[in-house]
Amino acid sequence: MIAATKKIAGGLVATALVLGAAGCSSEPVKPAPGGQDARKGAAAPEAPGSVKRLIGDGSTAYTGLQPNVVKPQRMKPGEKPPQFVVFSWDGAGEDSQKLFSHFREVGKEHNARMTYFLSGVYMLPEEKASLYTAPQHSPGRSDIGFGDLQGIKDTATQVRAAWQEGNEIGTHFNGHFCGPEGGVGTWSVEEWKSEINQAKSFVKNWKTNTPALKGLEPLPFDYDKELIGARTPCLEGQKNFMLAAKDMGFRYDSSGISKQIWPKKTDGLWDLPLQLVPMPGRAFDTLSMDYNYMVNQSGTTTQGDPSQHAYWGEQMRDGLQKAFDRVYQGNRAPLIIGNHFESWNGGTYMKAVEDSIKSMCTQKEVRCVPFRELADWLDAQDPKTLAWMRGLDVGEAPKDGWDKFLTAGPPAAPAAPGSPAGVKPAAESAESGSDEG
Repeated sequence: MIAATKKIAGGLVATALVLGAAGCSSEPVKPAPGGQDARKGAAAPEAPGSVKRLIGDGSTAYTGLQPNVVKPQRMKPGEKPPQFVVFSWDGAGEDSQKLFSHFREVGKEHNARMTYFLSGVYMLPEEKASLYTAPQHSPGRSDIGFGDLQGIKDTATQVRAAWQEGNEIGTHFNGHFCGPEGGVGTWSVEEWKSEINQAKSFVKNWKTNTPALKGLEPLPFDYDKELIGARTPCLEGQKNFMLAAKDMGFRYDSSGISKQIWPKKTDGLWDLPLQLVPMPGRAFDTLSMDYNYMVNQSGTTTQGDPSQHAYWGEQMRDGLQKAFDRVYQGNRAPLIIGNHFESWNGGTYMKAVEDSIKSMCTQKEVRCVPFRELADWLDAQDPKTLAWMRGLDVGEAPKDGWDKFLTAGPPAAPAAPGSPAGVKPAAESAESGSDEG
């Protein structure tokens, strides 16, 4: 299991309406002797996921294009956008609760592929903790646990299978430091780059750092290319992280807070934030994350009144369902949901998430996808169309239907004196950095 106790993640988010803050072989498949392909001198095709090239110490490998992903297509004029839902997991690792493996099975059963934000230190054994030096902290410090032999082995197994099933492996970085004393919100751009490089290093070198596991299969991807997105601890430090991430080839961030509208790019990265969603029975919205529902129900006590556990889980489930319904029937903005592999309040939030996957991902025109696939789809669209859809408010469907709305497109702006008629304003660009959330 993962060594030590995981620190509660997610943070207390202060907003106006939020309380609290498969395996693969180690050799390429060889042509079979004889047979039609052999007679023609052609090599037999390699099995999907077979290792084509080991990387570094063999902790990772190039196995070709990721299987089980959907290539993006640009919407046709007047075509109704799909309803995207992203289920994501902060600090993903397999421990004795076996929630990583459980939700992989849930996803396969209900057509949901997800993003797993792996914490790098979960792939670093505790006896090698000194290899990690967090910005502004001494070597070996972490506010969450390091790995142990079984935990690293199990997490590698889950990460390998998850990727082959079409899920995404992002990062939740390493030590999960929050707050004003050396927390991620105080880190400079260069300090963020150090943290990112260390998170990647622990995933790329887990066999060197855990020699007893050298015989295991590698992770089936090049992490330098696979890693394109993250969510910061406690949702802190987003600004400097995004500046560092842009320089390091990232394509999106999910550390922000927004209402349920279509996303935009900020500093060249897709800003795919957690969202303000209903808190049934209460006169405010909360963030679309298990931790924030918990804070609004039992405070920072992770095991509150047992008589309330079932109700609290139903409250989260119903809140997420209301959030889904208002976009599905309204502006079709992607629904972003964040979670942790935890057992808070008797595991009631895990049941709420599972119920949500079952109810949402089986609906017509719904795509439950990882952030990478959502970013790919957004990149494939006409920026002007995305900007036009971003003008729809929470729950607002086009008055005259999607066909007319998207066929007509944005109205031409009045021409400024001396300008050609019909020139559109710069504010319609999808690169707009204004905070619409």
